[in-house]
Amino acid sequence: MYLIGSDIGTQGTKSVIVNEKGEVLAEALREYEVITPRPNWAEQWPDVWVKAVFETVKEVVEKSGVPKKEIAGIAISGLYGGSGIPVDRNMQPLRPCLIWMDRRAVKETEWVKQNVPREKLFEITGNYVDSYFGFTKIMWIRNNEPEIWKKIYKFITPKDYVIYQMTGEVVIDYSSAGNLGGVFDIRKLNWSKEMCDILGIPIELLPERIVKSSDVVGRVTKEASELCGLLEGTPVVAGGIDAPVAQLSAGALEEGEHVAMVGTSTCWGTVHDGSKLAFGLVNYPYVVYDTERIYTFGGSATTGALARWFKEQFGESETIVGERTGISPYQLFDKEVKDIPAGSEGIVVLPYFMGERSPIWDPTARGVFFGVTLYHKRAHLYRALMEGGAYALRHNMEEGLKAGLKLNDECWIVGGVSKSSVWVKIFADVTGFKMRQVASLVEAPYGDAFLAGLGTGVIDRPERIKEWVKYKDPVEPDPENKKVYDRYYEIYRELYERTKDLMARL
Repeated sequence: MYLIGSDIGTQGTKSVIVNEKGEVLAEALREYEVITPRPNWAEQWPDVWVKAVFETVKEVVEKSGVPKKEIAGIAISGLYGGSGIPVDRNMQPLRPCLIWMDRRAVKETEWVKQNVPREKLFEITGNYVDSYFGFTKIMWIRNNEPEIWKKIYKFITPKDYVIYQMTGEVVIDYSSAGNLGGVFDIRKLNWSKEMCDILGIPIELLPERIVKSSDVVGRVTKEASELCGLLEGTPVVAGGIDAPVAQLSAGALEEGEHVAMVGTSTCWGTVHDGSKLAFGLVNYPYVVYDTERIYTFGGSATTGALARWFKEQFGESETIVGERTGISPYQLFDKEVKDIPAGSEGIVVLPYFMGERSPIWDPTARGVFFGVTLYHKRAHLYRALMEGGAYALRHNMEEGLKAGLKLNDECWIVGGVSKSSVWVKIFADVTGFKMRQVASLVEAPYGDAFLAGLGTGVIDRPERIKEWVKYKDPVEPDPENKKVYDRYYEIYRELYERTKDLMARL
């Protein structure tokens, strides 16, 4: 039997098909853009996601050549879709989805801070408040778009909207519900009527059916089968938020195991029993053992996005060479920076190019290049961006340790950024943790395929993921580089504290 996983990312959707041993037979990708009508605003129409999922699923089925009747099922994960897609009673989108990257709900965040005791919010939800969380974005729509608000029937997450288009079923999984923030009770694993009332979010706007990530939630309809290339009746499994599904794809099941998913953004996380929740990080149910284990993660808003921004603004020649030779522009950048010493010879970057999530939770934070002189070249700036992303990872790790979470001395790393050996080495040197790359760079879609196997009975238990995953040799931190980075990290931390008021004034 064969299994399909599909992950809806911020800038692209990727699907894979694997066999029962976890061997990838085919993969496909579709890219798209984020709508940014104003600074710190980020939204997307869901039809882009539906089209990308259906097209990539159809492509992997055709590429693999496997008989459709031997495809046991499909699971879908997705980016954290912020507010969710507001739909009317006909399940038609009323406006674009405010995705995780959107930070417009500043006034709503301040209202919560002033009117809801943080101890109460944290006790019920396991989280605090920030414009990152979906519940503040829902409040923004209520406060600013009353004509749309009165038409809303439900808020549906990106991957659950695709599941609806594929099956006709409206559901949400525990990880997606938990990541909405202030309206989900992390202990009772259900919507909190008390918090909904306090925040002015009608509970009936939230999906009633909350499921495990490995639950079969529906079957491919006749209409969807013609578009996605799967047989009518193929089981569809719930999936979850992309970060914990990527965590699963690296084999993480137990306390102490931690994974950095480094793509457009960074989501670093670990799994535990929920007895120690980190206040400055995000906490919600994991995608296996959903009712027993908590996934705690810290997320930097821009990591791979920093590299993409640099390429688009300053990498025209690398882009042209890449098109002619088939070599990635990022590989060319890596060659330019590999001989520049740790610390980029005096440059420190604050990588807050879209505000910042954990642990500073500051939507007004901005990117900073500090220490630039006429001596520095373009390559110094690029390496300093890489180091800024690594400092942000270290900051989140330290918050986890401060909360008492156990972390093994080895961090597993997945995502597009992990293709860069230079950047992986910088992560190791900055954090002091060994970095072990997963041999297969498929990440979240791979975890989805595994969830599809669990849900359909092709795989009998979560521990089988250990048999699927293969790792490369760990990248060890260099003690001398670590000493250099320790000094620069202190400057990094202090630089934000000294400039955050000026950032807010901007």
